Amino acid sequence: MSGAGKKVVDVAFKAGRTIDWEGMAKLLVSDEARKEFATLRRAFDEVNTQLQTKFSQEPEPIDWEYYRKGIGSRLVDMYKQAYDEVKIPKYVDNVTPQYKPKFDALLVELKEAEVKSLKESERLEKEIAEVQELKKKLSTMTADEYFEKHPELKKKFDDEIRNDYWGY
Repeated sequence: MSGAGKKVVDVAFKAGRTIDWEGMAKLLVSDEARKEFATLRRAFDEVNTQLQTKFSQEPEPIDWEYYRKGIGSRLVDMYKQAYDEVKIPKYVDNVTPQYKPKFDALLVELKEAEVKSLKESERLEKEIAEVQELKKKLSTMTADEYFEKHPELKKKFDDEIRNDYWGY
């Protein structure tokens, strides 16, 4: 196998082992997202299997003697010489070093966004709990009890009354 093909197979195999499919699946919320994710995983597995089987095998060596017997040695020698002169260039990866720092920066940014998102989610859950509690108590709550929980609104209303501003 050529160096490039072997490298592609190795990278795909390592990627297949390091992907946390179950962890990503837990993050999905909708059924449609789960279906798309299953399709993605199936496609990845198919490509990975092909790379592992089809492209990881060395080609069978050519039996030049077999062809010499049937065709003649002069023609076979000419083809053998041409075959031996074919040089497949070795793959040099110039792309990965170029994009690796960008990818790493995106991973850091992703982690920061995840932390922000979790904090915001926590804040919103608290706010939802407060609103639900307020909704339950609203029918029996007095203005004093409400202003006790929201002193900034009490100050605002007191200022409006003091300044003789009644909202119109």
